Amino acid sequence: MVFNTGAALLDAIVLAVVSRKKEGTYGYKITQEVRQAIAISESTLYPVLRRLQKDGCLDVYDMEFRGRNRRYYKITDQGAAQLELYQTEWKNYVSRISDVLSGNYPIKEEGGR
Repeated sequence: MVFNTGAALLDAIVLAVVSRKKEGTYGYKITQEVRQAIAISESTLYPVLRRLQKDGCLDVYDMEFRGRNRRYYKITDQGAAQLELYQTEWKNYVSRISDVLSGNYPIKEEGGR
């Protein structure tokens, strides 16, 4: 993709992916689902997950899977509210950019003329 992915967009994508499963989901699965939208490595994803946890958007718990602990991430109420804000902002952003790219955006002349 030729467009850079900023931290807020990455947070929004991760929160959207995690929110799909009420019981939460684990890191590798999150990586695979996020990769359907953008190219991302696990080394990029895990700091995002830690930051979202620190910010109160995700809860983390461990569960045994085939004799090993697997870390699960679950969206919090605060995370759901943040995701809703991201979704609203994204819709507005996409609409404005689409208008500009399609030539439907009104051009304001300098000096109020």
